[in-house]
Amino acid sequence: MGCLERGKAGLKPGNVTMPSASIHKTMTASDWGLLIILSVLWGGSFLFIGIAVKELPPLTIVASRIALAAAALYLILRVTGASLPQGRQVWAAFLGMGILNNVIPMSLIVWGQGHITSGSASILNATTPLFTVLVAHVLTVDERLTRQRFIGVIVGFAGVAVMIGAAAFQAWNVSIPAQLAVLAAALSYAFAGVFGRRFRAMGIAPLATAAGQVTASSAILLPLSFIIDRPWSLPAPSGGAVLSLVGLALVSTALAYILFFRLLARAGATNAGLVTFLIPVSAVLLGTMFLGETLEVRHMAGMALISAGLLLIDGRLIPAVAGAISARRPATRGNG
Repeated sequence: MGCLERGKAGLKPGNVTMPSASIHKTMTASDWGLLIILSVLWGGSFLFIGIAVKELPPLTIVASRIALAAAALYLILRVTGASLPQGRQVWAAFLGMGILNNVIPMSLIVWGQGHITSGSASILNATTPLFTVLVAHVLTVDERLTRQRFIGVIVGFAGVAVMIGAAAFQAWNVSIPAQLAVLAAALSYAFAGVFGRRFRAMGIAPLATAAGQVTASSAILLPLSFIIDRPWSLPAPSGGAVLSLVGLALVSTALAYILFFRLLARAGATNAGLVTFLIPVSAVLLGTMFLGETLEVRHMAGMALISAGLLLIDGRLIPAVAGAISARRPATRGNG
């Protein structure tokens, strides 16, 4: 990380925002708000992918998603009067982040969703916080693994499993490679979360970080899709597939990444990784509100476990309970 931090000299004034506060160990109310919004944006990606993958090959979907997102983010940079930072070290970091956060995981998930259900993909993707806790413990000095954090991850993952239900595992013996691919994507996201912390240390603003990493990803994905998929030779996609690609690019990628890198800079890799616990929750609630789906008992039980896991990892639950107990003890004695 040291060589990357020395790259600050190559950054242009006005393109960066120097860090002014330390990473939040306990998330603030605004951090939680970003986390919830992000879960809705990324929760919709499974729906968009499920529609598009019926008509388009995986690499074309991922390349279109990232290229459109890069164009949108670049346009936002121009409108706001900003530009992408310069420097070899900076773009090396963008390339590394793009590979870990876009090229590898998105390609694996889209391919996996061609063989397993969205429910299966979402629950496997929810292992990202577990991987993040372990990766952050090994690669960082300020996000060490504690017993409470580990228990919280296990409890949260159990909640996701309860909410999705046993039906999500019915195809386990049929689509093992696809499910392993989604697990590998979750591990890649975990490494990306820890890797992305360097952009805050380099003083690069979240918008520039988001634009830089999708731009670097596009430079890899577009040539690969042209060589492997030859998209010009494919049948024209339907309007629904095109709208799904646009939703993936603008909502679930461009806007989502702006929020993600802001949250990552404020709350750290482990806390930012909690979003994958909330993605299945968002999918169920959106389905209930807009698709007429029924909210079942298992959904409520799963959400309760997920909430408990989030509170354990955040560090608020045990101190709050201990404080409430200690506050009641003097009152009990006084009443006696």
